[in-house]
Amino acid sequence: MGWSQHHPVGLIYSAPQHCFRGYTLTTNNRDHHARLIDLEGRVCHQWQSDQGIGYAYLLPNGNLLLRTRPPEDAGRAETKGGSSGAILELDWDSNVVWEYRNPYLHHDYERLPNGNTLVLLFELLSPELTAAIQGGRPTDEDPEQMFGDVVKEIAPDGMVVYEWKSWEHLSPEEDSICPLEDRKEWPHGNSLNVTPEADLIVSYRGTSTVGSVDKASGEFRWKWGRGEIDHQHHPTWLDNGRVLIFDNGFHRPRSSYSRVIEVDPSTNEIAWEYWGNPAISFYSQAISSCERLPNGNTLICEGSPGRIFEVTPHKEIVWEYVNPHFHPGPMNALVNSVFRARHYRPEEVPALG
Repeated sequence: MGWSQHHPVGLIYSAPQHCFRGYTLTTNNRDHHARLIDLEGRVCHQWQSDQGIGYAYLLPNGNLLLRTRPPEDAGRAETKGGSSGAILELDWDSNVVWEYRNPYLHHDYERLPNGNTLVLLFELLSPELTAAIQGGRPTDEDPEQMFGDVVKEIAPDGMVVYEWKSWEHLSPEEDSICPLEDRKEWPHGNSLNVTPEADLIVSYRGTSTVGSVDKASGEFRWKWGRGEIDHQHHPTWLDNGRVLIFDNGFHRPRSSYSRVIEVDPSTNEIAWEYWGNPAISFYSQAISSCERLPNGNTLICEGSPGRIFEVTPHKEIVWEYVNPHFHPGPMNALVNSVFRARHYRPEEVPALG
């Protein structure tokens, strides 16, 4: 299903009486700007970085924490999805006030209450482990060493104070790669955040798995997804103890469609879900996010087509916006894709007060 050049962009629909008041932060995957928009779709503020902004979110102090575009050369890591050369913290006027540089950075990061920053990085696996990992689609170009995922906690001075290596807690046989994916990385982490108890929440697209990890022991408290979700993104812990997930549906058997689900880790039962009508009308094969708002609504970012919308618990769309900022992408096409969207209450953006 394609869009004509006449397809509307910007604000598509708004029912303010049913929306949660505030601002939405968006970043085009190939842009140098992050934009804060209001319920009417107006840009209220924007930040700029010459190093690119692949994804960003606001800190409690009003600064913007972002990851940049990929580095020029990172030993193949720069060719992987979500690759980034640095994490930058910008003030309201886009001045860099803190940075962490590592060519193996990718996808996600989380500023912790103690001022440290969790980051997700690539690390080369041994040839022996690479050979033992099951699944994937073999080719003649497969490397002798796949990339694996490691989580590190970085102090403000750049010192590593914690490290968790995913491959030490995964099984090469049970956590096999999707047979339609390449054998370049395992298991392709694409999300990183924490629970109120400081456990890690992780997401592995290549194995269609999400889980919570006891930060102290490194062991999984909960691991779920195989056969239930497909190449998902952005699991987040809710106040009710459930986990909200954007289930992309890439490589889903028989039909490709996306959905947002709320799963109970204690039972693995899906308590709530949203999908399009018809189902194919809501689909992003990659990126994307979902965020539960304080009024019970859910902000959804259908990342690939740059569509952001808010739905009620009864699945009624009350706000819809299509990113109007296009930039050159693959196959000589203009793209408006958005890695994630984040919502902020007015009191969380005091500079606009």
